[in-house]
Amino acid sequence: MRPWDVEFEEFVRARSHALLRYGLVLTGSADDAADLVQEALLKLSSAWRRVRNRDDPEGYVRTIMARQHVSWWRRRRLEHLTAEVPTPVHEDEHELGEIWQRLRALPARQRAVLVMRYYEDLADAEIAARLGISQATVRSQASRALATLRVRADALTGRWG
Repeated sequence: MRPWDVEFEEFVRARSHALLRYGLVLTGSADDAADLVQEALLKLSSAWRRVRNRDDPEGYVRTIMARQHVSWWRRRRLEHLTAEVPTPVHEDEHELGEIWQRLRALPARQRAVLVMRYYEDLADAEIAARLGISQATVRSQASRALATLRVRADALTGRWG
């Protein structure tokens, strides 16, 4: 076994859980998240010798995942929502469960932008690069998503206008 193969296996063992969580946040489906991670790791494995010495191989694989996810929803143009809210990773499960429910109701592109902006803490330029869209599209998708979330939150709490 080559030395970089061992490094790749160690990387997969160490980061696969975090990558699955990221995939779940992007897709809203445990099955789609697992498929996304598997495809991304397959692509990463062929580039591992080149990527392993970079500062952030996990960022590289997350970019692969984001682009693959975009590719999927560009092909399908249909949203496949999960019937159940994913298990939260946060202490306050009730509050986070409500957030998951609201996020999963958003269109895929809007959800991806919010996940990268607020979960990954990426700048608009990085989000645009990862998704293959313009920065203006990132801002408009984020604005629409947040407006939708605000309207739904206002409706739930009885606030109008």
